[in-house]
Amino acid sequence: RASGPGGQNVNKVSTAVQLRFDAAGTESLDPEVKERLLKIAGNRVTDEGVVIIEAKRFRSQEKNRKDAIDRLTEMVRKAAVKPTPRRKTRPTAASREKRLSQKKRRSEVKRLRKPGIPGPE
Repeated sequence: RASGPGGQNVNKVSTAVQLRFDAAGTESLDPEVKERLLKIAGNRVTDEGVVIIEAKRFRSQEKNRKDAIDRLTEMVRKAAVKPTPRRKTRPTAASREKRLSQKKRRSEVKRLRKPGIPGPE
């Protein structure tokens, strides 16, 4: 049974859809795409590598089935795009200077909170 819209009808009809896609066992995806798909799916993946998508947004089972397929398709499409590798950059001199000055300021505030230490006169 599905939760969500449908009023009393939701108690009488089973409109929820559960789509299961064996991502680990499929031959139609590249190994890298499979890996990214399993990462994107996150906690919707079983220990066996099956992606489970539940759809219960709509009142009709047909619409929920289409919604589940669309969501899986979008997931696979995202997984097919290879992420561009991050280029290493070093912090700018200004950002390093800013970080150090903030650390000094914070250190001074904490030092002044200690009892028995005279403040700046």
